[in-house]
Amino acid sequence: MSFTYDRAVEFDCPRCHEHVTEDYFGPCGDCRQALRASLTRIGRQVEVAEYEPKVNVTPNAVALRDD
Repeated sequence: MSFTYDRAVEFDCPRCHEHVTEDYFGPCGDCRQALRASLTRIGRQVEVAEYEPKVNVTPNAVALRDD
């Protein structure tokens, strides 16, 4: 047995207040496209300094042992 149903719901878009029919409540298709266009950013490379342990950190006895 399979169920089929229409998910379309009529409501006012919470962003532009236009009456729309969408599958889920939220911004309409036009508003989603506008949000994607305005919020999309290009990734950038960030330089990170090499890790240096703090001065008060001492190595353990196993690391100091001479074989």
